[in-house]
Amino acid sequence: MDIRQDEELIKRIKKLAKQNQELEDVIKKLQKENEKLRRQNEKHKALLESLSTDEIARGLRSLEKTRSLKFEMATVLFASIQGFSRIAGAQDSEAMMDELDEIFFHFDHIVSKYNIEKIKTIGDAYMCAGGIPQKNITNPIDVVMAALEMQHYLQMHRERRSSKGKNYWQLQLGVHTGPVTAQALGKSKISYDIKGDTVNTATRLQSAGVPGEVLISVFTYELVKEFFVCEYYGKMPVKYKGDLDMFTVKGLRPEFSENEDGITPNKQFFIKFGLIQFTDIQEVILDKLEKELPSYLYYHNVKHTVDVVTEVELIGWAEGCSDEEILLLKTAALFHDAGHTVQYDNHEYYGKVMAREMLPSYHYTPEQIDRICEIIMATQLPPKPKNLLEKIICDSDLDYLGRSDFIPVSNTLYRELKEQNKIGSLNDWNKLQIKFISGHQYFTKTARSLREVNKQKQIERIRQLIDNDQ
Repeated sequence: MDIRQDEELIKRIKKLAKQNQELEDVIKKLQKENEKLRRQNEKHKALLESLSTDEIARGLRSLEKTRSLKFEMATVLFASIQGFSRIAGAQDSEAMMDELDEIFFHFDHIVSKYNIEKIKTIGDAYMCAGGIPQKNITNPIDVVMAALEMQHYLQMHRERRSSKGKNYWQLQLGVHTGPVTAQALGKSKISYDIKGDTVNTATRLQSAGVPGEVLISVFTYELVKEFFVCEYYGKMPVKYKGDLDMFTVKGLRPEFSENEDGITPNKQFFIKFGLIQFTDIQEVILDKLEKELPSYLYYHNVKHTVDVVTEVELIGWAEGCSDEEILLLKTAALFHDAGHTVQYDNHEYYGKVMAREMLPSYHYTPEQIDRICEIIMATQLPPKPKNLLEKIICDSDLDYLGRSDFIPVSNTLYRELKEQNKIGSLNDWNKLQIKFISGHQYFTKTARSLREVNKQKQIERIRQLIDNDQ
């Protein structure tokens, strides 16, 4: 490994250490929030027990009218069909409305495809928003992809009408990312109305644009520029905030486009997209682990999962893995102990089942899911990895054997097994640890260089503990 590679690895290690600290902060925050929710739940139960049925019903009706949610990052798309009045004068209103409904029906299909929430249609205007009601980090990309598809559909529709000598529709739209307040409406089927400066800005962007273009704000641009070819469009004055830079989106970058249309993503797009989207999956799984893991899991807890996710990325980069392989490794690491929410023994199998159920909705291909499941199952003891990715996760899963905090971490595993009556005395445990470590070997060159020396020191430390106890 030359000096440049060493420097690159050091940078990655610093980045991973920072990410690990951020994830630990998230864990602490989730723990505090869960405790707060538990206390609130107890208060609500006590309150409900003291209320009559009529009082509860009145309270629920009042709540139905006032439910509002705050989203710190949503992406709003506001579109307007141009040529409405011209077409209305050239054909009967019923046929015109049928055609407009057909266009909006296709828009509904597009927003559903990208998990975007349709907000409303008003006359010839269409509004939708990404990032609500399910928060996610990819909503700016999702909405811009949807906007490109809408424009492409209208272009095809326009060409068909033009060839028949008819008037045609044009689409003018604006996209902006920022905070919104969403009002939940309805009972059996929930819909949302959104308000705030983000909505107003998207509306103004639509008005400032030209038909056939996807106009986005600088805020959205900064979040999507790595995926799309964008051109500077100009400035738009915003009251109390100065001028807002605007950009037009021409299509996907060539390296992410399946063909020349600029709207069909290729495999490289989904890999890069997946590395960003991993944050959303991670938040879901960590929250599940925080809420559902048994209390006696002192070792196989949220922190262990975060450590393994961090470690597979570190070793993966050092071993020369591709972006796709890093994505597969991190995903497998995230799920490798998730099965503990179902059963302690054979938890790898249940983690694999969860991955198969969840990952298709996050654009993972069947082939990728198969590989992820194989990587998860490779963590079964004793480890018998068959390829590089399986070797990396095995080394990452047992990374603590060569770390300076081995003794306290090992004690948490002992405590976990002891509470399940799976182990005897601490002295018996330490003897078992010596036997295990003596027969264990790291599989990757990176892990051996980082941990092998420390692992030999651990044996001497455990032997001292055994001698002191005798």
